[in-house]
Amino acid sequence: MVIKVFLASSSGSTAIKKKQQDVVGFLEALKIDYAQLDIASNEDNRMWMRENVPGEKKPTSGIPLPPQIFNEEMYCGDYDTFFEAKEDNSVYEFLGLTPPPGSKEAQQAENVQKLHNGSGTEEHLDDDTTKKELVDAEQNGDAHTEDDPGKKAETDAQEENVEEEEPAEEDEESRNVAEEEEQEEGEEDRED
Repeated sequence: MVIKVFLASSSGSTAIKKKQQDVVGFLEALKIDYAQLDIASNEDNRMWMRENVPGEKKPTSGIPLPPQIFNEEMYCGDYDTFFEAKEDNSVYEFLGLTPPPGSKEAQQAENVQKLHNGSGTEEHLDDDTTKKELVDAEQNGDAHTEDDPGKKAETDAQEENVEEEEPAEEDEESRNVAEEEEQEEGEEDRED
């Protein structure tokens, strides 16, 4: 399988050049074999790309702009969908490739498979991602709330009481400051 990246070597758009460089650089960093097909200097490449981008993926006005990415004849997507896949650590899935062992995407697929089969729930807890998610949930107050709704209500009530007590403390401090000021004024009046 060959990944085909349709590019425009002589594009006047800086944005298109940056997008093309981003795609090519990322594929090279992952050591994914790909072929660059120039649509600026080769009319056949341009026509093939335009004809094979699915209708729902074509812009409403104009033509599809590079970079466009294919796996052989299968359309993968444009820069925006590539960028989303990159952010989600699912580039191999986006490209229709099997992730190499040890990659984040392979580990995610393995964890999903374990959960899907009903085995590996204990192993899944050893996953750093899951640990981080549990810590984040606990810090956000989202952990264990569905297990015991009464406990959540109790926690919420305690939080409300704390919020109510804080203004009372502030009011007491304000009163103390006001009383001290009144005493000082009274002492000044007596001295005169």
